[in-house]
Amino acid sequence: MAKPKRRYVCQACGSVQPRWQGQCPDCAEWNTLAEEAPETIFSAKHDLSSGGRQVQFVALDRPVKLPDRRKTGMAEFDRALGGGLVAGSAILMGGDPGIGKSTLLLQAAASIANAGGHTVYISGEEASDQVRLRAERLGLGKAPIRLASATSVRDILTTLGGMETPALLVIDSIQTMHSDQIEGAPGTVSQVRGCAFELIRYAKETGAAVVLVGHVTKDGSIAGPRVLEHMVDVVMAFEGERSHQYRILRALKNRFGAVDEIGVFAMAGAGLEEVSNPSLLFLSGRGEPVPGSAVFPALEGTRPVLVEIQALTVRLASGATPRRAVVGWDSGRLAMLLAVLEARCGLNFSTAEVYLNVAGGYRLTDPAADLAVAAALVSALADRPLLEGSAWFGEISLAGEVRPVAHAGIRLKEAAKLGFTRACGPEAGAEKVPGLRYDALKLLPNLVDRIVGAS
Repeated sequence: MAKPKRRYVCQACGSVQPRWQGQCPDCAEWNTLAEEAPETIFSAKHDLSSGGRQVQFVALDRPVKLPDRRKTGMAEFDRALGGGLVAGSAILMGGDPGIGKSTLLLQAAASIANAGGHTVYISGEEASDQVRLRAERLGLGKAPIRLASATSVRDILTTLGGMETPALLVIDSIQTMHSDQIEGAPGTVSQVRGCAFELIRYAKETGAAVVLVGHVTKDGSIAGPRVLEHMVDVVMAFEGERSHQYRILRALKNRFGAVDEIGVFAMAGAGLEEVSNPSLLFLSGRGEPVPGSAVFPALEGTRPVLVEIQALTVRLASGATPRRAVVGWDSGRLAMLLAVLEARCGLNFSTAEVYLNVAGGYRLTDPAADLAVAAALVSALADRPLLEGSAWFGEISLAGEVRPVAHAGIRLKEAAKLGFTRACGPEAGAEKVPGLRYDALKLLPNLVDRIVGAS
């Protein structure tokens, strides 16, 4: 047996270093290396003299039964999960502080409990009375939820082993859990990894659906070791700005459903309310057409959502440095799009400040938003509003071509359902939708001609 060696683990990314350093060489974060319990390094060669268990192989064409799902009573939550909770699944949910993670899970647990399901809510951050006060405020004080405040995984598993297996177990949060079998303070990489492993094993052995609430770092990623996201079955992010009422529950990983599926909620006085038609939420308050406003039919998982993209350009005096400000979209992609508009269309943005905003605090990652952003920019620069009742989508290449995007038919049908009468997009992939006129664009200069020549 080799001599135990010291090791230092980064609390931000989980990388292991042989000595302490001020900056982690892998993630470049400062003062995140902490010494953890030394591990004995064994030989990589296994001793097979005592034998082993034979691994059973199965054929790919063997029939497989789809997993049974339990409805949470919240349609938007079920949609993001892929249809409901799967027995024995482990779910990791992250989000900014105060965004509403605990409120959402408390509402889901109360809905399952009121429907006859056994639910357990373990809070490691708040006292039981604090959770009860929140439940009273949400009108859930009579829900038969088993509530406790604890941080010891040993105590939690011992208690759960002597009672009926819950349909839903909520751990709020995994960073506060502690195992006496592992050295280190709660929240360290080894504690988070070890506690999560024990809770996930409990879920697999008993069939309980376990939801682990996770903290997030300053850049929005879930705190703790990256291996934690690989251990669980579902990774969900609860997104939104606290200054806006809407919240989006997004599936970043789902072994039982579609990735990037979303559920939309609105924060109200009585808790989170479901938004069955998010397009109406993000397009509400639009009046007469104004320059720099374009509507884009985005696609989140299998759900189309219409959002408004707003652009503003301001001419500067000679010699001033123009500013580029973006909210809800990638700033690097905006810079690329401005370069294409200047090189392929002859437009001059070098002496103008450019401001771009996705209305409602929505965040776009869909590349099909290129054409809508370009339309908003050209409209703002020319001070000409786009045609009323028009939607725009398509990806733009560096050559100035409008390239096809996925699921064009779904986007067009959503636009027609909400009363839009015209749509502009790529030539390929267009479908005829009753009541909607579709104008195909091949090159970016065609977009400029259409906007400048619009009447």
